[in-house]
Amino acid sequence: MNFNNNVIKQLCAEVKLPRMVKTRQLFDKEHIEPEAIPQAVFAEMSRPELGAYIKPGMTIAITCGSRGVANVAVITKAIADFVKSKGGKPFVVPAMGSHGGATAEGQKALIESYGVTEAFTNCPVRSSMETVIIGKNDEGQDVRIDKNAAGADGIIVAGRVKPHTDFHGEYESGLMKMMAIGLGKREGADVCHERGFGFMAHRVHLFGRAIVKHAPIALGLAILENAYCETCRFAALKPEDIEREEPALLNEARGHLPIIFFKTADVLVVDRIGKDISGTGMDPNVTGTGYCTPFITQSCIEVKRTAVLDLTPDTHGTAFGIGAAHTTTRRLFDKIDFDATYVNAATSRGLDQVKIPCVMDNDKEAIQLALRTSLGADKNAPRVIRVPDSLHTETIWISEAMCKEAESNNKLNIIGGPEDWPFDANGNLW
Repeated sequence: MNFNNNVIKQLCAEVKLPRMVKTRQLFDKEHIEPEAIPQAVFAEMSRPELGAYIKPGMTIAITCGSRGVANVAVITKAIADFVKSKGGKPFVVPAMGSHGGATAEGQKALIESYGVTEAFTNCPVRSSMETVIIGKNDEGQDVRIDKNAAGADGIIVAGRVKPHTDFHGEYESGLMKMMAIGLGKREGADVCHERGFGFMAHRVHLFGRAIVKHAPIALGLAILENAYCETCRFAALKPEDIEREEPALLNEARGHLPIIFFKTADVLVVDRIGKDISGTGMDPNVTGTGYCTPFITQSCIEVKRTAVLDLTPDTHGTAFGIGAAHTTTRRLFDKIDFDATYVNAATSRGLDQVKIPCVMDNDKEAIQLALRTSLGADKNAPRVIRVPDSLHTETIWISEAMCKEAESNNKLNIIGGPEDWPFDANGNLW
């Protein structure tokens, strides 16, 4: 199929792209070195006030999600090793709602791609989409969780706490969501999403609270990351403390977002999106673009047009979030696994997130079309930003017109002179 014709190519060729300047954004660098993670996990999980929640012989399910959590394999292994040190018998449960194509094999393959394998963790991985009813929530609805986890003597809910991409509330991405949607598998994801993102904060809280009450939750282990996608803190919580303590952890995590330190841009170029980067491919809390729901109101930057150039390998063809882009490339389009993408969209009711933007033959044309259609952009001094993805924003590229603004911001360092875009002979970026 020929997506473009000569007229479109001519229109794009008329757009002169600005020279770009390499810039470093400065974030808090405090973190835990990977080799120190096991010790940090052991120290946090063995705090005296947590009590003896693991007894010899107990089977303990450990949750592992589908997001690209830093050091997730090392963290999961450390949790398993801690359980074994107490005489328990750990096993890992993929807790990711309908991700991985909503199949047991797909979910196991997804965490294995992150290094969470039986060989590495030295404990079983029990992946199943079968759920059981464990009780009812405060509104009388049945509450389901993974059958393997429900049958364990205890569940350690391990998950990263951070702002959600589609809604805001006291509980967003974190331990409550890991229980309500992650452990709930496809049914849990479906029931939490069935009334749309406007009710998600309520549903996550509602079902999470019920799971704490009715399931054998032994401990919550919250994982926080800094703006460099590095593990920076663990917080172990008693089951009865999760509901009270998680909102404060969410506020702390919000302060670690790798935001872009500009207020506006005519065009944002995102090299890659993927489920391993963000639930919506790219995090709108960072990029200011991608708000396909009206339930996100906080934005760090206002962007007129967004060009998305590629998918990450670890997204396995899932292009959820591509609907937030205005232009993209044929390279990205050809990688889309529509079945996996649409399963995610159907479960979350996020059809807007999978609409296909204008598909151009190469990176250059995708960027040019975005700039050409950016209303109000100064043709001689457009504001263009290029980022690798919404997780990695330490090093970004800004157009020359933005340099004075960058120089006046103590959170930005210009580290190079103006350069032309490094397109190859095919019009793609190196």
